[in-house]
Amino acid sequence: MATFSKQTFSEGVSLLVTGTVTGFAKTIHTVPSSVKDEIWVYGTNNDTSSVNLTIEFGNAETKNNIKQSIPATSGLTILVPGLILTASQTVKAFAGTTEKITLHGYVNRIS
Repeated sequence: MATFSKQTFSEGVSLLVTGTVTGFAKTIHTVPSSVKDEIWVYGTNNDTSSVNLTIEFGNAETKNNIKQSIPATSGLTILVPGLILTASQTVKAFAGTTEKITLHGYVNRIS
């Protein structure tokens, strides 16, 4: 029978997106081997202009990217609504402007 437990991201609780291209994408979470994680990511934009955000979900292949424009001075916007990743896959993010988007969230670990 599966066991569920709520966890923080492997890279921390509140993450500032600093990279602006895939090669400098900020790692949000890496799934440990032998488990599955249900990923929940929210973002906020504290700038005065909208900022485009790209989430690399699972790997950096563009077919797996989640793209969204985050409105200026917005509250939390849901970016990843509980999607599942398996062992050793990652979630990374980069934005059109550096240090304007902050990410929050958690994972539900399934083991």
